[in-house]
Amino acid sequence: MRFTRTVIAAAVLAAVAIAAPAHAEEGDVAWTVRTASNTYGADRSSYSYAVNPGGQVKDAMVVANRGKAPVNLAVYAGDGFTTGTGQLDLLTKDKPSAGIGAWLHATNAAVAIEPGQTAEIPFTLDVPANATPGDYAGGIVTALTRPDAAQGINVERRLGIAVKLRVGGALHPALAIDRLRVDFDGGDATVTYTIHNTGNAILSADQKVSVAGPFGLMRADAGAVKAPPQLLPGETWQVTVPVHGVPRAGWLTATASLTPRLTDASGSTTSLPVVSAEARAWAVPWLWLAGLVVLIGLLLLIRYLLRRNRSRQDARVREAVEQALQAGGVTA
Repeated sequence: MRFTRTVIAAAVLAAVAIAAPAHAEEGDVAWTVRTASNTYGADRSSYSYAVNPGGQVKDAMVVANRGKAPVNLAVYAGDGFTTGTGQLDLLTKDKPSAGIGAWLHATNAAVAIEPGQTAEIPFTLDVPANATPGDYAGGIVTALTRPDAAQGINVERRLGIAVKLRVGGALHPALAIDRLRVDFDGGDATVTYTIHNTGNAILSADQKVSVAGPFGLMRADAGAVKAPPQLLPGETWQVTVPVHGVPRAGWLTATASLTPRLTDASGSTTSLPVVSAEARAWAVPWLWLAGLVVLIGLLLLIRYLLRRNRSRQDARVREAVEQALQAGGVTA
């Protein structure tokens, strides 16, 4: 029995332009994919639709054989997800999809193309009548599976185009900051938290992070913080931000703020209300404590010297009184 391992032949869901189609190559086999030219446009980098529940879209993908041998490709769709590097990828064919991967169907599940030839593959996107409003991401891919005799496995190389869909209805874009914490180590703080897309729209965000001492004094800003990738509804993204020059001021407060960015079908971006969260930590102010110990020591020393000096003065007074009494013939 052979096992199947998926290998990405290129950036599977990279922007595909007509002038430079996405390209995959292996030996004598090479092919490209691009969007078809139709009423949706002639130079599209990906597929993007706005459809109401129960609606339908008909479109097509163009596949070209640039190699020297015939190519036999499987064609299928899959739901999208954000990888750990922030890129959009697709579920493989053996993993179930619940959105675009389940709703998009190509006319042909496979295509055979001779060298130098192209094939247009129509597909239909049927949005269920009970589809939840909001944003969905996925893609349509072409896949070539070949055996790897050395490893005893089948290797699947995929090349496809992203599909983004906004299902009509109430849009509730929202981001949350979860599990915010701050760790302090000798003048540097590390702020960590999780960005959670709790709404039904694809969102990125501008980020700001700072750490301040008591009453907001001695604030240290992290500076420019890289924006997270476009997160799909329900997805999370881990963030770690170093903050330098944080004073040992005792009770520290870390603040993380997000300005969510919503992009519409035309590509325009809208800023949403700021979301923020705080976390606190104790940074022992050793220098301050040392100064306080020295100050207390000085005060105690001064008190001791004053008391000793007063005692000596009292002793001298008593001695002077006794001498005076003895000189006068009076015994105390």
